[in-house]
Order: sequence, then structure tokens, then C-alpha cells
Amino acid sequence: MTAVLLLLLASAITGLATGLIFRVWTLLLVSPATAILAATVLQTSGFGFWAGIPIVVGCLIAGQLAYLAATFYLHSGELSMQDDIDGVPGKHGHPDIKNENE
Repeated sequence: MTAVLLLLLASAITGLATGLIFRVWTLLLVSPATAILAATVLQTSGFGFWAGIPIVVGCLIAGQLAYLAATFYLHSGELSMQDDIDGVPGKHGHPDIKNENE
């Protein structure tokens, strides 16, 4: 059980580090490495094939969710719902765009 919790924690930390430092394309390298490492650790810990599959999938999901959380944290200033609510465009918006089409 300790091995499972450590794998989930390591996957989440890897996802956070990937989200804070690298782009989304890095997940193409990190995810298979996570799956192989988790399968190897589970096999040496005595888990069977069918018992290891949900744990490996859980590790991949934990890494992906941690990546999304880190990415959302980095770009949270650019993702504001107030731009739509108050009618004032944010730093990426274009003021008075409706008058350009007339």
C-alpha cells in the first residue's frame, strides 16, 4: 500500500513540475515514463497484472490533473470571467470592436 501511495505522490509531483516548467508536449515523454516506472515498481512489490492496471491508470490521471492544476495556476491571470461580466475588455480584448463592423 505504501508503494501505491508513493507512486501516486510521485506522479502528482512530476505532473506539477512538468506543468510549471515545460509545455504540454512534454507529457508525451513523461506519461509513458510514469507508466513504465509505476508498472516496474508494482511488479517488484508483488502486485499482479490485473491489480496493477488501475494503479498505473491512477498514477497517469494524478499526473495529468496535477499538470492541469499547475498550468491553470500559471495562466490564472489571463483566464478571467470578469471580462465577460463587466463589459470591459481585459489585456487581450479589443475595445470598441462592434463599431468596426458597421
